[in-house]
Amino acid sequence: MVNMPFLFADAPQRVYWELTRACDLSCTHCRANAFPSRDARELTTSEIFDTLDALARGSAPHVILTGGDPLKRPDFFSIVEHTVRLGLPCLVAPSATPLLTKDTIATLATSGVSAMSLSLDGSTAVRHDGLRGVSGTFMRTLQAAREIVAAKIPLQINTLVTDETQHDLAAIHELVRDVGAERWSLFFLVTTGRGSTLKQVTPAEADAVLNWALDHAGDQRPIVTTTEAPHYRRLAVMRYASRIEHQPRGPMIRRGLGIRDGNGVMFISHTGDVQPSGFLPLTAGNVRTENPLQIYRTSPLFQSLRRTDQFEGRCGVCEFQEICGGSRARAYAATGNALGSDPLCAYQPGHALDARLSH
Repeated sequence: MVNMPFLFADAPQRVYWELTRACDLSCTHCRANAFPSRDARELTTSEIFDTLDALARGSAPHVILTGGDPLKRPDFFSIVEHTVRLGLPCLVAPSATPLLTKDTIATLATSGVSAMSLSLDGSTAVRHDGLRGVSGTFMRTLQAAREIVAAKIPLQINTLVTDETQHDLAAIHELVRDVGAERWSLFFLVTTGRGSTLKQVTPAEADAVLNWALDHAGDQRPIVTTTEAPHYRRLAVMRYASRIEHQPRGPMIRRGLGIRDGNGVMFISHTGDVQPSGFLPLTAGNVRTENPLQIYRTSPLFQSLRRTDQFEGRCGVCEFQEICGGSRARAYAATGNALGSDPLCAYQPGHALDARLSH
């Protein structure tokens, strides 16, 4: 049984900040139900700066500026500069639209951003553009990816895992490697926003994809990670304990242990709402009236999500609950209960080898 505390009670490790919901794409899985125009209720530049200042006074999280498309805000570069000036690692997740020019990428490189990410959901234009809703996005994504790598900004490629994309992952992996991305994150669909119309993989299929990803865990590039699939860690620990082929390295196993929605992760919406993640639409407070770190530390919602002993169903009795804990967002989307079981996990608690991590 894995019995190690991975509690991030004092401060988040990652702050995902939806600067705007405006975006010129029409992605079929968009969490934010993005549309081209900006919302008049968006946080002002001053409010964003004040919130960044509050974060920096008591923590040093990675700040991921996302959307919608953050490039739709005219003050975007000022926000980047302020984040970097505070000493906070700043990562940028733009959309692959005509706003993402070579000059924009060069400016971000000069500004000192820590990394950028792009989404690639198909190995061909037909596959990718079909999900993104705008033709030409596939080629624009590959061009932007190469320009980001050429600018020496570490690049992460995000890929959606659904029933529709699962058989294309090997081909996408080749593309991700060819463009020189540092990291490849497999995002397992949470049926929220426009994504509620898409079909998820089954638990058995999810395990198959995760085991295939573990086969590539030792690759020099790209490093394979997951989003909303924390049971990847459980599979890594089980594989490491059994000493089977293609076992992951120790440092890879420990990467991100315990981090999940609300535990090490905080989301700030375009209107300032503070939520456990962008895929778990429960609000604990608003940065317009409260300190974001106080919301994270003291709100009943965040505190409950950090307490695995309050989880229910299989996640509540699982011996891997501390390092994994399941996707709280998926549990909520499936049942309306953020403390329930993650329905994408195929594991039956108690069936593992005694997989213990040694320090």
